Amino acid sequence: MKNWISQYIAAQHAALNTVSPPAIEALVHSLQKVWREDRQVFAIGNGGSAANASHFATDLGKGSSDKLGKRFRVISLTDNIAWITALGNDYSYDEIFSRQLENFARPGDLVIVISVSGNSPNLVKAVEWANAHGLETAALVGAKRGRLAEIANQVLVTEDTHYGRVEDVQMHILHMLCYAFMELPELSK
Repeated sequence: MKNWISQYIAAQHAALNTVSPPAIEALVHSLQKVWREDRQVFAIGNGGSAANASHFATDLGKGSSDKLGKRFRVISLTDNIAWITALGNDYSYDEIFSRQLENFARPGDLVIVISVSGNSPNLVKAVEWANAHGLETAALVGAKRGRLAEIANQVLVTEDTHYGRVEDVQMHILHMLCYAFMELPELSK
């Protein structure tokens, strides 16, 4: 057991070390632009990535906004189960996020998708819709990259395929995005 734990921790460190600091910085600047222009941020994912999207929206909407004074307009499209199941039932599960974007999104808004595989059909449809309607798009993906890495405006890759490790690294990234606004006063200018 001790050996497995040590190996797991080492692999987690290795996965975290694959993340591109310039890619994170670019996404911080995209968030800063959205915040300055009072545009909307949408976070979406499936499974553990849905939980990460919800956590990110909470941290950006509360913690970062509290520190800045001016609020981030952020929502996780994973949090309204009634609406998600209605869309899935009446249209298609592949449309549960793109259909919500039809209601809320405007050109210049930012969609952040979180996926290990990079191929979730509902995330791909959401990014395709967002790109077609003038939104900025960013994808956090694992080593397989998938379709999302081909179509998103910005891509942050974790070079690992282990779902737990990638989801953990993606939460690291999402925390960095939020804490940048909490700990770097120059971002509020």
